[in-house]
Amino acid sequence: MRDYHVHPGYSIDAEPSGIDEYCRKAIDIGLSEICFTTHLEVDPQRKQLDWFVRIAQGIVPMDDLIWLDVYFQDIEDARRKWSAHGLKVRAGIEVGYDLGQEKAIERVVRGYPFDFVMGSVHCLEHLAISSKKESRLYFPGRQMLTGVGEYFRLLSEAVSSGLFDCIGHLDLYRRHGRHYWGPEISRAHEEFAEPVLKTIAARGMSLEVNTSGLRRGLNDFHPSMDILELAVDSGVRLFTLGSDAHRLAELGMGLDSALELLAGYGIEPVSYLLRQPV
Repeated sequence: MRDYHVHPGYSIDAEPSGIDEYCRKAIDIGLSEICFTTHLEVDPQRKQLDWFVRIAQGIVPMDDLIWLDVYFQDIEDARRKWSAHGLKVRAGIEVGYDLGQEKAIERVVRGYPFDFVMGSVHCLEHLAISSKKESRLYFPGRQMLTGVGEYFRLLSEAVSSGLFDCIGHLDLYRRHGRHYWGPEISRAHEEFAEPVLKTIAARGMSLEVNTSGLRRGLNDFHPSMDILELAVDSGVRLFTLGSDAHRLAELGMGLDSALELLAGYGIEPVSYLLRQPV
């Protein structure tokens, strides 16, 4: 079993647990592989909110890329230590895509030896739809198809940018949007998703099966099982599994269910090494 969406203490929205602690926990719960995916945010309008990482010395600016040297050394130390225990440790990053910031993203993802680069849409109109607090400023008063259409347009740009290996938690808008738009949100993708999924397939990208919805009241994955079926029908054959853990207790949660779901389509999840699926 492998977990390809893990936020160690470098991510400021995660508990301050270190990479070594996560590796120890991974061994305890029987994982064979763990990929760390610290947040990278690039929206200039959110610089005072998001552009920070946590290192041993404290909270530091994310755009001072010296932190990445610390991050990679930390991961390399973990690789050496935990390989003897049968654990593969991968260096990844989760990029919050923002249209027009491709050069800033490229500077990081092409400039460092990542194993895995995941692209996600966290914000619409510079508001974090992943946040319960900020979602109150986005969803009320906005038509469902307008908001979902905006999400998929931005997602399409992320897919077409060529910067990412994988798309993370597709349909994240359901996390909080369901409280404002109701159960109809589960079908809101139907007008928008297929072209994006076909582009993911054509580019040989992977799609994450993110299990965080199982513990956040959705009783479903991101993307939904309906979208996953559409993805397979659209030719997507590469999938990763991720718990989106921000706390040690969340590591590996729901992965068994996601693995069983993919097995129903005859699909095994992939791993990445130096940005190539293996």
